[in-house]
Amino acid sequence: MTTARYYHAGCPVCIDTEQTLLNLLDPKVKVEVVHLGERPARIAEAEAVGVKSVPALVVEGQVLHLNFGAALADLK
Repeated sequence: MTTARYYHAGCPVCIDTEQTLLNLLDPKVKVEVVHLGERPARIAEAEAVGVKSVPALVVEGQVLHLNFGAALADLK
């Protein structure tokens, strides 16, 4: 089973992207949704895996920056 992590900041761009993305992915893909606005302690984790802006999806170590809602630095 593939595991993915979707980081976002709760902005309208992030929410729209989340809804679209979750509808497109195979249900076998387990996606953890991480709202960095509500869980700022996880910003360092996102940075460590290479996230530069949100929304972003991390799958098997690959960061996919989706659209542009906010730079990660703006969330600090």
